[in-house]
Formats: sequence, structure tokens, C-alpha cells
Amino acid sequence: MATQLSLYNEALRICGERKLASLTENREPRRVLDAVWDNDAINYCLEQGQWNFAIRSAKLEYNPSMEQPYGYQYAFEKPTDLIRLTGLCSDEYFNVPLTQYTEEGGFWFSDLDEIYIKYVSNDTSYGKDYSLYPETFMRYVASYLASEIVDRITQNNSLWDKVYGIMRRRLTDARSKDAMADPTQFLPTGAWVSSRRGGARSDRGNRNRLIG
Repeated sequence: MATQLSLYNEALRICGERKLASLTENREPRRVLDAVWDNDAINYCLEQGQWNFAIRSAKLEYNPSMEQPYGYQYAFEKPTDLIRLTGLCSDEYFNVPLTQYTEEGGFWFSDLDEIYIKYVSNDTSYGKDYSLYPETFMRYVASYLASEIVDRITQNNSLWDKVYGIMRRRLTDARSKDAMADPTQFLPTGAWVSSRRGGARSDRGNRNRLIG
């Protein structure tokens, strides 16, 4: 299971530095890592993908105190733990994407009085629950930390390119493995078959052709 200390130590290993014994050890690498960590390092990493372990869904009711003088009627407050929106739909099964809406500041605006969203969350039960981290994501986070500190703690500017390359490869690997965990999807039915079934409204996809 990932911990803050294990992430720090993997970052130091990538940089060629010795491990920390604890998060209170009085060493410059720990202080530099703390500065990066406190500057929303985990939020940054969560923002880089649609990570299944951090996905949260919610039904939002409109905010009655936000009266709109024109345009879309209803305002919906964004969740405080929102990192990245992955789906905004009009139905609870997330089959009908909502296209008629706008986004301003901390709100979404729509003519529906309730909407359904999926998003990457930094809640402690989702994206900030380190016990949920797959190995590939843990390795990506550690390599991101390494890329942020390597210049400062090694004084070796040429090493940054190597560390950055490691980070990019780990991000690609983490995204790829995470995508493999998505549920199987069906390709859309062709136009001829769709017309034989009475049009797009009766189309449920081609059950013989899988994606994933």
C-alpha cells in the first residue's frame, strides 16, 4: 500500500538519493519533498487521467438561491472535491450525455432541475485514499515528485531529462492499465441495421462487437 513516506522514498531512489527513515527526518530532501507535496502534488497527478479508483458519481440538485435573469434556468454547485469532470448526464445510468449546459466559475447551468455527474475526486475515500492506488499510479506519483525535486537535491541539471522520461513512461503505463479496467463497451450499430430496427432511438449497439 502506498504511503506518503513510500512515495517520498521511491522519488529519492529515482534521483539516486538515500531513503528517509521517517517523515520528520531532518534532511534537505525531506523538506524539498514536503514543499512539493504541500503544493497539491496529488491533485496534479489525479488531474492527469480519468482514474477508476478516484471516480465518484453524484446526483446534483439545483441551487434555488441562484436565480438566473436569462439563459439556462438552474445553477448547480460544483463539488468541493472535484478534480476533473469525466461525465455529465441527464440520467442516473449515464447513458444520455448532457450537451445543453454551460460552465461558469464554480457552477454548471442547465435547464434541467437535476443532473448526474461523474468526476475524479480528491476526497479521502477516493483519490486521496492511498490504499486504493494501483502500483502503476503509485509509481507515477513518485516519479512526478522526483521530477520536481531532482534539480534541487542533486544539483545535476542533466539528470532532469532522465527523470522526466521516467515520469512520462510511468504516466503512459498507469493510464493504459487503468483504461483496461473500464467495463466492456459495444460499438454503435451500423446505419443499415439501425434503420431496420426503426431508427436511432431503438439502437442499443451491436452486441457482437465489443470494445475492451
